[in-house]
Amino acid sequence: MRRLTTTTVAALTALGLAFGVTACDDDKPTSRSKESKARNSNYDELVARQPAHTGSYSPTRETKNFWIDTWMKSPNKLSYVYIQNANGSFGYFVLKGLPVTYCVSLLPPEVKTRGDLGQYDGDLIVQGPSMDGTYSSGSNCNAYYGKDAVTGAYVEFSVGQNQSYFLYDQPLDLPQYKNAQPLGPSRIQDVKR
Repeated sequence: MRRLTTTTVAALTALGLAFGVTACDDDKPTSRSKESKARNSNYDELVARQPAHTGSYSPTRETKNFWIDTWMKSPNKLSYVYIQNANGSFGYFVLKGLPVTYCVSLLPPEVKTRGDLGQYDGDLIVQGPSMDGTYSSGSNCNAYYGKDAVTGAYVEFSVGQNQSYFLYDQPLDLPQYKNAQPLGPSRIQDVKR
């Protein structure tokens, strides 16, 4: 029995060495791992030569705070949306609050769920339904909607295709806007205080 065990152990050891040698051949770096290593090495060298600077003031944070102070302090804040078409003509909407793109959602667009991953189950991140029970993609970001300032009517407009919009928190008396026509129920004269 002992001789059989010794022979079995010797055979398994030889087999293990054979697989080990074969496995070493499979440990050759792939093209992807070589490029990844080169990218990381290059990044490390650049950071060592040119580290990120620090500052004592952030204009981006200051502007973000200005946005918060402008739009998040009053529930009755009006926005003035001037739209320029391809011919250079302007129209406008007066909205209560900001216009919102269809890409904005009240819920996170993805949800975590369990799923079949073949041999095992695991967590998957999948698209979640919107509040209206439908699924949306991020492909309709050029459509905006809002609430008319005077009537409360739903207003929707799109940008792109040679149409741009300019948003202000107050009406502007600029030459390009002088002949702008109301595109919704509210006129600037209706909301001036």
